[in-house]
Amino acid sequence: MYMEIHQLKEQGFKIAAIAKKLGISRNTVYKYLNMNFNKASEWVISSGSRTKKLDAHRDLILSWLKEHPDLSSAQVEDWIKEQFPKIIIGSSTIRGYVRELRDIYHIPKVVRVRDHEAVEELPMGQQVQVDWGVYLIN
Repeated sequence: MYMEIHQLKEQGFKIAAIAKKLGISRNTVYKYLNMNFNKASEWVISSGSRTKKLDAHRDLILSWLKEHPDLSSAQVEDWIKEQFPKIIIGSSTIRGYVRELRDIYHIPKVVRVRDHEAVEELPMGQQVQVDWGVYLIN
């Protein structure tokens, strides 16, 4: 990764383009550009052995994903924060963790499409529509 980032930078690619091309964040691109080769190698080796904030909840998250393959990372975040209100963790950390679990355990994201269809018009007084907008009291 280190070499690819530096080669792309030398070829004139901008930071955002490098990040998009390699599927990493801009912050990661900046981090590698500011490291020498030895430091980058040490960082990559250490990253494989580090524990992650969500490792303590891995089995729980994995059971949710297996039971509900259509579960979004936003819903995982809501459920984690409901069960562990003192946890301090960012949405992007949860997204990455859920993506990693899906890859490791081959749990594809199931996308459910809602079906919509027209309803036949009923005579006046037989049907009601509700607008769930905001009602402000002055």
